[in-house]
Amino acid sequence: MTEERLSDQRGQVAASTMRREIWWLQPMLIVSALGGFMVYTAWAALQGTHYEYKNYFSPFYPTFAKPEWWPLSPAFLVLWAPAGFRFTCYYFRKAFHRSFLLAPPACAVADARVGYTGESRFPLILMNVHRYFLYLATVELVILWYHAARSVVFDGQLGVGMGSLVMVANVAFLSLYLTSCHSFRHLIGGRLDCFSHCPTRHALWGQVSRLNERHDLWFWLSLFSVGLTDLYIRLLSMGIISDMRLF
Repeated sequence: MTEERLSDQRGQVAASTMRREIWWLQPMLIVSALGGFMVYTAWAALQGTHYEYKNYFSPFYPTFAKPEWWPLSPAFLVLWAPAGFRFTCYYFRKAFHRSFLLAPPACAVADARVGYTGESRFPLILMNVHRYFLYLATVELVILWYHAARSVVFDGQLGVGMGSLVMVANVAFLSLYLTSCHSFRHLIGGRLDCFSHCPTRHALWGQVSRLNERHDLWFWLSLFSVGLTDLYIRLLSMGIISDMRLF
């Protein structure tokens, strides 16, 4: 019944659109950026090499590198958790429905296909497990903070190289992305009838709410930082570039 009602309501748009500006530009850019990131991530994960340089470690690979019992690239041991968190993110779901499924591609533009059922059927119904991926992504974030801490230790001495800045910036953007998540906001301030009884949680909820207003910005910044961090360490490992030591 719900599916039929959704389909009927959305089918009432008579014309494809009355808009004359380039409304299709944003969906096209999102498909290009997300599609490019997915292709690069798949390629980097399949490589299974050049993910470490001295005290730098790619965010695509686990700290314990490649165990003997695992026949595939070690990247597949950890990538599924942050990938699941990002792909079920509320902002990604909006971008995916608008840019990939064209349902709808923009405001005041009709769906490109009929029979829209939202996330009520398999496989899109799996998007609703986002809150569980939040916990798994938090574990991965702790590991990446460990990687970042290792990046400022050179031969037992504290120091900072360009790679250290890249890795710390990456994990900072990822932290902002995770803590601005709608599910994290609910985790902090949900299931409360009266905030005055929990002033600390109310204060935290207010800060998380401010981050949540820019969730889309943290999504993109963290997405690009992850890819660029892997690329930087990969180029160092391949000997194509050199790391600049600041002190």
